[in-house]
Amino acid sequence: MAQKRDYYEVLGVGKDATPEQIKSAYRKKAKECHPDLHPNDKEAEERFKELNEANEVLSDKDKRAR
Repeated sequence: MAQKRDYYEVLGVGKDATPEQIKSAYRKKAKECHPDLHPNDKEAEERFKELNEANEVLSDKDKRAR
């Protein structure tokens, strides 16, 4: 099983990023690789899933603390 990348690296933000910065970075990157904009591109779809996972963890205070 492949090791997961650092969520901060995935979104391109620092560990001291505010929730607003995380949200902004997620939206920008998600727009770049959204599956609707890149049909039949499995790499873009995987990248989008990775971004969603990173955003889910970093936008939740409890999950982010872990």
